[in-house]
Amino acid sequence: MSNQFPVLKGAEAFYYEGNEIGILLSHGFTGSTQSMRPLGEAYAKAGYTVCGPRLYGHGTHYEDMEQTSHEDWIASVEEGYHWLKERCDTIFVTGLSMGGTLSLYMAENHPDIRAIIPINAAVSVPSMESVHELQDVRFLDAIGSDIKKTGIKELAYEKTPVRSVKEILQLMEAVKRDLSKVTCPALIFVSDEDHVVPPVNAKLIHDAIGSERKAIYPLHDSYHVATLDYDQQIIIDKTLAFIEGNL
Repeated sequence: MSNQFPVLKGAEAFYYEGNEIGILLSHGFTGSTQSMRPLGEAYAKAGYTVCGPRLYGHGTHYEDMEQTSHEDWIASVEEGYHWLKERCDTIFVTGLSMGGTLSLYMAENHPDIRAIIPINAAVSVPSMESVHELQDVRFLDAIGSDIKKTGIKELAYEKTPVRSVKEILQLMEAVKRDLSKVTCPALIFVSDEDHVVPPVNAKLIHDAIGSERKAIYPLHDSYHVATLDYDQQIIIDKTLAFIEGNL
């Protein structure tokens, strides 16, 4: 892991101490905690203990991300989980995009997690697989800020490291392989129109997880970064109701 670049303003990890119910929030690939902070603030206002870790290599510079692996990103979320475990009896996990993938990973590996809320989570993005054919290409165009709402910009990298794309492909493959290990309740948000992660991922996840209580909730007025888009309040309200219903 590299830490040669300073953390961008607004991309810092966030923590709010509240009651004995903890919520772990994970941002997505090439993004930052900025995309999850509005949710974290809302959950903290509702009284919950909240942790939004900054994934290693994110929120600094894309050359920093290039030096990290998917194991590093998992480690970031694990650290947040353990921070919550020290303070909470019950933990919920939510995440956007790769953060949703990481929420599935956590449920696969921590049976004590009460429930998960993946948002436009990724387990299969065929368009990314072409990176294996690239020769002498280090960076690709940015994938961040896929937002329908005008005037809103995601704090995300302006370039995508090819090496990092290969890492997320490994993460998605591993998580997809073990989806049947997810047995906790799951509320799966999916945007009707998403230019980064194919919406079919929601059904792939829903059908493969072993949870008895699971549901897909469509977001009709947002693109990929739904947490910063028109459906932000819907996500907040539905998540709070889902958490309350699973206590």
